[in-house]
Amino acid sequence: MQLRRPNRLRLAALALVGGMVVAACVGGADAETASITVYSGRSEALIGPLIEQFEQENGIDVRVRYGDTAALAAALLEEGSRSPADVFLSQDAGALGAVEAAGLLRELPPEMLASVDDTFKSGSDRWVGVSGRARVIVASTHLSTAEQPQSIFDLTSEQWRGRVGWAPTNGSFQAFVTALRELHGDATTEQWLRDMLANDVQEYPKNTPIVQAVGDGEIDVGLVNHYYLFRFLADDPNYPATNLFTDAAYAGALINVAGVGVLQSAPDVDAANRFVAYLLAESSQRYFRDETFEYPLTAGIAPTNGIPALDTLQPPSLRLTSLADLEGTLDLLREVGALP
Repeated sequence: MQLRRPNRLRLAALALVGGMVVAACVGGADAETASITVYSGRSEALIGPLIEQFEQENGIDVRVRYGDTAALAAALLEEGSRSPADVFLSQDAGALGAVEAAGLLRELPPEMLASVDDTFKSGSDRWVGVSGRARVIVASTHLSTAEQPQSIFDLTSEQWRGRVGWAPTNGSFQAFVTALRELHGDATTEQWLRDMLANDVQEYPKNTPIVQAVGDGEIDVGLVNHYYLFRFLADDPNYPATNLFTDAAYAGALINVAGVGVLQSAPDVDAANRFVAYLLAESSQRYFRDETFEYPLTAGIAPTNGIPALDTLQPPSLRLTSLADLEGTLDLLREVGALP
């Protein structure tokens, strides 16, 4: 996959405070000559503006390999210490955990991570979440309250035949399935997957088309992250879909993160750490809140209006570090026929 520089978007909303926080957390990188390579499971449209602003404020050149999170994790595992990557920016914690388990991530400076709750970072400080998302069922507003599903396990019943959408190639969906395996066991997860397929679940390449399909009346509900709907609502406050926060304390209520780690083989650790710290800086956290409608994870920054606060949700008591068995989940998805 081709390495690219981020597109040259201007992001005036990012303030100089981002660079100030980075300088306070880590130092010593030669801002005139430093460069890093980032493997990014987050799209260029989403993360490119932040990367550009980081370059401008720090004088550090960033080359980016964009791709599917699972594929990038697999590439890192294959490349090992020979990888050209300095930083892995993952769409979910499971892929970070898999790379960490292989011994490929180095410990991050503890002072950099102090403002992030332990729930959203590695127990060994080798990766940290930079933005959060809740799993939800996005549902048509044409459904009455009585018709709305209360659980992902409701969706295998006959009444939902052909009316549900999912995106099995999506990294967040795969992390959700890993959580299902951890909480309910492989046998129950396999049966749920097979039942969903037998119930004519509709497959989509990613989450945005699922929300679009719900709004268009093509399907009635879909399995997505919370923030996709808010992108539609930003353009149309009357968009005919709503988020259902279901399955309290179970996998359907999983709160996952997009996160970042620095590779053991990174030649310029200071420059790589600067990039991590920049993503945790207040300006970047506000960007994730205001532009992508995700949860900011550093202390003291509230979510955007209309999104329930993290402390009001009831996620499963599951450490994100337990989502590392990505390969086992991919094998299961292939075995049941959800993936080729």
